[in-house]
Amino acid sequence: MSYKLIRKSDNLINKSGDVRWIEFHDNGSFKEAFDEPAIGRSLLMSPFNMFFTWQTTPIVKIVRKTKYTVTFKTKNSDYKLIKNK
Repeated sequence: MSYKLIRKSDNLINKSGDVRWIEFHDNGSFKEAFDEPAIGRSLLMSPFNMFFTWQTTPIVKIVRKTKYTVTFKTKNSDYKLIKNK
């Protein structure tokens, strides 16, 4: 696994081989996928099909971003994503 996502409220951990940051149209349908986080994007953890590992609600704030970590807040939770070195 290349990524580890930690939900801060309960220390839930999800692991994934890859991640994508996705945006949706106003009607809720998929719009586009990205390699970088941004406000309004949701984190999607692989595999990238109907059996994905985890998807967050859209990001409302990026608290801290480094080469190997992203700490961010969504509408529902606070997370830390760690990329294995």
